[in-house]
Amino acid sequence: MSTYVGAIDQGTTSTRFIIFDSTGRIVSVSQKEHEQIYPKPGWVEHDPEEIWRRTHEVMTDAMEQRGIRPKDVAAIGITNQRETTIVWNRKTGVAVCNAIVWQDTRVEDAVAEFSRDGGPDRFRKLTGLPLATYFSGLKIRWILNNVPGARERAEAGDLVFGNIDSYLVWKLTGGQRGGVHVTDVTNASRTQLMNLATLSWDKSQLQLFGIPEAMMPRIVSSSEVYGIAQPAEVKDIPIAGILGDQQAALFGQTCFDPGQAKNTYGTGCFLLMNTGTSPVQSKYGLLTTVGFKLGQNPTYYALEGSVAITGALVQWMRDNLGLIQKSPDIETLARTVKDNGGIYFVPAFSGLFAPYWKTNARGVIVGLTRYANKGHLARAVLEATAYQTREVLDAMELDSGTKLDSLRTDGGMVDDDLLMQFQADILDRDVIRPLIKETTALGASYAAGLAVGFYKNLEELRKQWGVDHVWKCHMERATRDQLYAQWKKAVTRSFDWIEEPQRATAKV
Repeated sequence: MSTYVGAIDQGTTSTRFIIFDSTGRIVSVSQKEHEQIYPKPGWVEHDPEEIWRRTHEVMTDAMEQRGIRPKDVAAIGITNQRETTIVWNRKTGVAVCNAIVWQDTRVEDAVAEFSRDGGPDRFRKLTGLPLATYFSGLKIRWILNNVPGARERAEAGDLVFGNIDSYLVWKLTGGQRGGVHVTDVTNASRTQLMNLATLSWDKSQLQLFGIPEAMMPRIVSSSEVYGIAQPAEVKDIPIAGILGDQQAALFGQTCFDPGQAKNTYGTGCFLLMNTGTSPVQSKYGLLTTVGFKLGQNPTYYALEGSVAITGALVQWMRDNLGLIQKSPDIETLARTVKDNGGIYFVPAFSGLFAPYWKTNARGVIVGLTRYANKGHLARAVLEATAYQTREVLDAMELDSGTKLDSLRTDGGMVDDDLLMQFQADILDRDVIRPLIKETTALGASYAAGLAVGFYKNLEELRKQWGVDHVWKCHMERATRDQLYAQWKKAVTRSFDWIEEPQRATAKV
């Protein structure tokens, strides 16, 4: 009998393979980073072949660390950076270009063109999403229109599309020798090409974007057996769970019931609330998305507030400015001062996501005086994450009609006590860190385990969730209101930094 479940966690900056036992405890883990490619301002790319190599390497390493054999693993789940777009040749397995990452803004012109007829929300009722550079559909369109020969090959049936989940499942199950081409409903809901009600590719949307339907993967549930792994290190293990990274964290936090919410602090910040089996259309700048679907059971939807730059801002401080050597050093530097010194940092590096959806915003630092030092800047960096979370939470409570009494958190930044305390202060809510912090990979392993009977039901998973630490608000209301008002003022300074070029309306 198999003892473990595994999860591939393919993120924006690295790939991990984590092996869990039946209690959700980590038995083995391996992680490797991959290159971030910036060909032009606003462009962000990854090499798909490098991601596939890293996936191979971490699976091999994690299995070998503890002498785990493929027969010891009941199933593997996959969780992935969403919206990152790959188009590859189904006959050779070779991508026609680098993956276009979710942060990439090269389709700004297309967003503006489509928005001229019906506004930025013209597809919101159909797909749950506003027009933005974020989603996969316009990225596919860009590849077909700009990579020489791509459109012709796609129309001939030679090219296929997938986000990272599709690409990895295809590779794992045989690639050009019979690989399975699927995507789960959570990833499909991030393309702006899936009908949110029918959970199928929308033909009118595909036609409007000029995307051949034959390119698209088959849409499946988040928990079922899709195929059997072929690489030697995981030979014959069922691939049985797929969840986009933020939905995986929602599932790993056991937010199975309507009204439960979590916030993941990673490269970006993503607050999701389970809204039940009916989609809730947002009026306050949030996304309506699929939360999860287990086999033939009803689909659960979610409201999502997506913030593009949070942990990535800490990396920017490290890599671009050299003010810290390691990401955790940001807390040490921030603790050298007692407050932000009047500095606010709005990290709109690739525009503003929820709740503003302004692609022409750009990052600003405001409030600088001769008094300010690098400690104040470090503090402003951390506080930017908390302020952006507050904006999203305010919108979510208005949309859902539900007031949260606490916020479940996960992701790399939850180890930063200074940030978590400030988050509790600026929200005036309890902020909770769970015992198992790797909730993204955990959620994928839960989905895979349920599909093969490794776990019996959701109640068994609920019992595994526990609290590691709770931060409570210690800030006076007047102070909180004044700080937040200044943040909102700072955000307006980032608006409309990029002026839209004057051009004739293009045919779309």
